[in-house]
Amino acid sequence: MLINRRLYWNCDEVLMGQLSSKRDIPRIRFSANEEGQNRYCSQHFDTNSQQQDGNLQIPPIIVVSDADSSTSEHQGSRTELRRSSIYSPLDLVPQLEHYDGTQPHSKSRPSLEALRRSFEEAEPGIEVPDSTTDSRLSVLSTTDSGNEEPPAAKAKAPVRFGWVTGVMIRCMLNIWGVILFLRLSWIISQAGICESHPDTTTKDFYSVTSTSLIPSPVSQVFTFPFLTVLTCLIILMSVTVTSVTALSISAIATNGRVFSGGAYFMISRSLGPEIGGPIGMVFSFANALACALNTVGFAEVVRDLMLEFGVVMVDSINDVRIVGVITVTVLLLISLAGMEWESKTQILFFLVLMISFTNYLVGTFIPHGPEKQAQGIFGYRSEIFIANLKPDWRGPEGSFFHMFAIFFPSAIGILSGANISGDLKDPATAIPKGTLMAIFWTTISYLVISVTIGSCVVRDATGNVTDILTGNLTEACTDLGCNLGWNFTECIQTKCEYGLANNLKVLGQSSGFYHLITAGVFAASLSSALGFLVSAPKVFQCLCRDKIYPYIGVFAKGYGKNDEPLRAYFLCYVIAVAFILIGELNTIAALISNFFLCSYCLINFSCFHASITNSPGWRPSFHYYSKWTALFGAVICVVLMFLLSWRFALVTFSIIFFLFGYVNYNKPKVNWGSSVQAGTYNMALSYTCSLSGVEDHVKNFRPQCLVLTGPPNQRPALVDFVGSFTKHVSLMICGDIIMDQERQTRPQDATDWVVKWMTKRKVRSFYTPFFADSLRVGARHLLQASGLGKLKPNTLVLGFKSNWRESSPESIESYINTIYDTFDSNYCLCILRMMDGLDIFDQFDFEVNQGFESDESVENNDQPSPERVSADISNISDSDEIKTVFQNDQGKKTIDVYWIADDGGLTLLVPYLLTRKKRWHSCKVRVFIVGDEQNMEEGRNEMIALLKRFRLDFNDVIVMVDSEKRPHSKNLNRFVESVAPFMLSDENQDCASAPWQISNKQFESFRLKTERKVRLNEVIRRNSQHAALVLVSLPVPQTDCPSSLYMAWLDTLTCGLHCPAVLIRGNQQNVLTFYCQ
Repeated sequence: MLINRRLYWNCDEVLMGQLSSKRDIPRIRFSANEEGQNRYCSQHFDTNSQQQDGNLQIPPIIVVSDADSSTSEHQGSRTELRRSSIYSPLDLVPQLEHYDGTQPHSKSRPSLEALRRSFEEAEPGIEVPDSTTDSRLSVLSTTDSGNEEPPAAKAKAPVRFGWVTGVMIRCMLNIWGVILFLRLSWIISQAGICESHPDTTTKDFYSVTSTSLIPSPVSQVFTFPFLTVLTCLIILMSVTVTSVTALSISAIATNGRVFSGGAYFMISRSLGPEIGGPIGMVFSFANALACALNTVGFAEVVRDLMLEFGVVMVDSINDVRIVGVITVTVLLLISLAGMEWESKTQILFFLVLMISFTNYLVGTFIPHGPEKQAQGIFGYRSEIFIANLKPDWRGPEGSFFHMFAIFFPSAIGILSGANISGDLKDPATAIPKGTLMAIFWTTISYLVISVTIGSCVVRDATGNVTDILTGNLTEACTDLGCNLGWNFTECIQTKCEYGLANNLKVLGQSSGFYHLITAGVFAASLSSALGFLVSAPKVFQCLCRDKIYPYIGVFAKGYGKNDEPLRAYFLCYVIAVAFILIGELNTIAALISNFFLCSYCLINFSCFHASITNSPGWRPSFHYYSKWTALFGAVICVVLMFLLSWRFALVTFSIIFFLFGYVNYNKPKVNWGSSVQAGTYNMALSYTCSLSGVEDHVKNFRPQCLVLTGPPNQRPALVDFVGSFTKHVSLMICGDIIMDQERQTRPQDATDWVVKWMTKRKVRSFYTPFFADSLRVGARHLLQASGLGKLKPNTLVLGFKSNWRESSPESIESYINTIYDTFDSNYCLCILRMMDGLDIFDQFDFEVNQGFESDESVENNDQPSPERVSADISNISDSDEIKTVFQNDQGKKTIDVYWIADDGGLTLLVPYLLTRKKRWHSCKVRVFIVGDEQNMEEGRNEMIALLKRFRLDFNDVIVMVDSEKRPHSKNLNRFVESVAPFMLSDENQDCASAPWQISNKQFESFRLKTERKVRLNEVIRRNSQHAALVLVSLPVPQTDCPSSLYMAWLDTLTCGLHCPAVLIRGNQQNVLTFYCQ
């Protein structure tokens, strides 16, 4: 890094808070876990940009006229009734009536213009040179480490899938689960034909059979016009959520290139790592559990099949565990063989399911003999169809909400294709087309099976062929079977074994060949288990690569041409085996449903949020979506979570909030251009514009500070002081005036490093570098151009120019003129003086460029190269970072406020804001005022009354009765010696002098003011030796006062203190009030 040369004002070698001796912006390195997201923006202003762009316009200069100046002069004639301060006859001490705006003839304090006007001559105008502002657009970083594809093997191209094999078939296989074959008939018996054609859920599947089969996702279904209202509501809600989620997935997937990670990738890149990280963790875990549940479902079917043949390995439970572990191990081997083998296996399962469906449909048209009819299977009959249209709630599970809990979770499978987005040829095309087509065809299949099975099988049947009616109907036969030639009346009193409501294998019995349905059950359960076993590692690998959570990076490594997450495969396998061995998975099933619903909710919300923020980067090529339907889908998902199980919904949200808090606290170093960032910008812009229409009110006054820090990391005390009372309260802008000759040598990333430094130091501030010809010109333009709307600074904060005696007279004149410009702009002013100075650059062990020192000669023959200097600075560790007094706990020290002149209350407001902070909370504020010995107690009581009305809780008021005494001669002589270099010689008294030169006549005219300031310093040093901070009212400079004399006054007021001192002055307008309106 090159060392730039500039002239700055500092406590040691400072001009206007800018560095005067060592101009450099140290590059400070940060570790990944220390850097957070940048919360600050930077603005660049250039006073020479007019030559480059003639179209730029000067921001309007706001001129505040002083309409009350004549009034102030008139009131000055009554000074005998109003005590003046020791600074000027017009400068009044604080008085209560100045704040009493309700009185029609209330007294007002003199304006800044009146205070600065000379008694002998009128105030000359200050010519403001023409300037232009150039707002440079910062280059937005488009690099995204999280979006980069892993390097593929060069030997052979990786396997990529199209929308049919990669998305549609996968989604259909996951939607078609074992519930399609084993539980759909039971749902029809409960809710009616059209009220039940989508799938069932794991939880209810278990409750019926005491088994642990997985809820296999089912698609949406369309309803018939003759449905009941409740059935229409259930179907409509399921269809809406599934369809809207699929549309939202399609919109997000087509808004830029989608890589591996599936739902996690989409949510995290849309809503940021704070939301994406928790969902990625939960979604990966839910897929692993879903693999276990589907495997258990398959194992239970195998166990039941073994029992039919009298085969028992150990016992009922352990047989399921053994078969389950063997099955998931085989599935793992298929996954480890690669996506190509896994895809071929899924196609095989798909073909088996197609054969099973065909076998079932053919079987419904085959005439059934007495044995099948005794089991309630009659073929297509209109009587059966009409009877099964109406719901028949039975048992504790027969309720609307319970059936709804069975009905909805079929939608889990719609993300199966998106979860392997990294293995698709064109995810933007494959995900929308494949997902929507899978939903359509599975909806048709569920609708067809629901109608056909409900048209062929009665709800109850005995299975006894002797129940056939051979003669006339008797009055005892009241069942539907009576019309079909069978007497199933006994099923009304006792539970029968056959029929839709009793026989879970009725789908196989209605088919042409029973064992083909068994093969379909195997294919459905194994395909779902294999799909989840592949999805979980893919999603988890993407999460690990983003480095959002610690200790999981080991699972990010990929192998082979397809970058297979082998380590994540083994992790998912271990989780699945663990839950298979547990055996009791009934409660886990409802939690999984909530996990998936939470993912759907955030997918819909991601689509809505990206649309509502109007971000220019939201440009999905899939246009068949709506932000309002996406929002509706998100709300419905939350409602369904609580309808399914409010306890598990709370558990799900608790896990999400815990993981969210961790990510939000650590703030990972990622920038994905999320819609949250766009929403933050929209909110800030909207509120800023709204704030512009709000009139200012004294109750809402905040000291919004423009701090001339130079590079903030070289002036930490100045930054920390202002941040102590502006953090979370008001605006803070760090202004850095850069000389034109330094533009070429300034590093391009200097602004980024400064902002990172402020972020690491937890400073809430904007950073504004400004290129200018001179420091005064730069400061003047910052005063005019900084801020936005009502978020505009009203207070300028400088560092004290402690080296003013050694500086050139021109630099002193520039410093004082900046103070003049501050008051001309109607700004408040604060000048901070530190005992050891503000510039900490001397603590770094190397020399600086000679160009930093305009007033001193610096030998730089042995000066190190800029590269070595940059390396030295960047190696500074966290323990070596400079700490200032404002970062320490101040304990029970005092904050001494010398409220000499009534400035509107800023002198009191700043210490009050400081005491609200934890480090200053125990400090006691003491207020010193000017008074006389005769009226000391009266003046003290009046000030206490004023402070009580201000509700500042400042009770310690001290009246200085000796402030107007003559100072000690040695102190006065020291002052005379400090200004001696600027005094005109006797022979040049009548010659034209420079603004900084002092004639004998001028010195004598200001002698009384000089003595009072020297005396005030004596009082301050006597009373505030052990204070934590001293604030003194800043005297307003008069136009006829030489700059060197005024500089000597400022030096005299604050010299000899062992704590930070602040010269502070408001703009003569109220910032405190004791009224409610």
